[in-house]
Amino acid sequence: MSLLEGILVVDFSQFLSGPSGSLRLADMGARVIKVEKPETGDICRQLYVSEVEVAGESTIFHTINRNKESITADLKNEKDKVRILDLLKKADVVMHNFRPGVMDRLGLAFEDVKAIKPDVIYAEISGYGSEGPWKDLPGQDLLLQSLTGLPFLNGEEDKLPTPMGISVVDILAGTQLAQGILAALYQKDQTGQGALVQVSMLESAMDFQFEVFTTFLNDGNELPQRSKANHAHSYVAAPYGVYETTDGHLALAMGNIQILKDLLGCPELAPFEDPKTWFDQRDEIKAILASHLQSQSTRHWLDILEPADIWCARVLDIEALMEEEGYQVLEMEMKVRTIQGHEVKTTRCPIRVNGEILKSEKGAPFLGEHNDAIAREFGLNDH
Repeated sequence: MSLLEGILVVDFSQFLSGPSGSLRLADMGARVIKVEKPETGDICRQLYVSEVEVAGESTIFHTINRNKESITADLKNEKDKVRILDLLKKADVVMHNFRPGVMDRLGLAFEDVKAIKPDVIYAEISGYGSEGPWKDLPGQDLLLQSLTGLPFLNGEEDKLPTPMGISVVDILAGTQLAQGILAALYQKDQTGQGALVQVSMLESAMDFQFEVFTTFLNDGNELPQRSKANHAHSYVAAPYGVYETTDGHLALAMGNIQILKDLLGCPELAPFEDPKTWFDQRDEIKAILASHLQSQSTRHWLDILEPADIWCARVLDIEALMEEEGYQVLEMEMKVRTIQGHEVKTTRCPIRVNGEILKSEKGAPFLGEHNDAIAREFGLNDH
């Protein structure tokens, strides 16, 4: 299904944030052309997050750039720049995630592109916005998590601040940029006008924490406090957390402590009758639950709790998740293949439209793979 059929996206972005946004547009049927630096290309091609690679390149690159095309251009070379400007005249969307000022110096800022394509949707991701003392700092995921307080929400009270184990700010910024682009495309369809869409990783990380940040702002600026043990959320009362069993771990969401007392056969919970104590004394409650739940297997407790409609779940790793029918029926995995036959197994777009899964088997492009074809199609060498 090509929901964005006919939309041409020219993407200058690298690594994760921008490419994750253009990936979503590609999943929806847009045509995405990556503009990459000759010889080296997108830094993500060689910036590994593991030792696993595909055709000598990072698996992350092949995952996040599937279903795209690649052309190379030295944007500091006038001849190459003219060719790219010719391409931008045909673009519906232009994207980048360079630091503020980079595209201005290259003559490819919003006003420059708007001068040759008045109705362009120009979309950019920055680390910290275009103003202020942080604007030139590197927009790297761990650094943004750290500056915005995310690590202080994870782990127990006496543990080090714990960052999330994925590049969450990168992906959030890319997702929000794609949302802004889609809204701007709708406005363009209604009015014929282009737009400048801007997202910063800093603002994306703050929006991600709207629940916590709003509570802080309306709670006398009291900082969130992590539980001493079995922590899962600073602002949710016991039993909310993850608990060890004889053979694994059990997650308990919100629940009535007195009901749990009876279901679990845990009389030590009897004193905690007042729901207000479930937050104020959550560490004591969690300590009792933790000791009690260690006495039986995860399945034992699930067989008691699930029929009573208690919100609970096993804590699975990826391998265990993949063995479950509940995961398998979703068909979340797919294979993509490069033009040279290299196969990559990855996850598909999570969106369904009218029951149809949005996916393509087209793998990520090799550096400059489409140079000649795009030059011919758009007449980029006619100078």
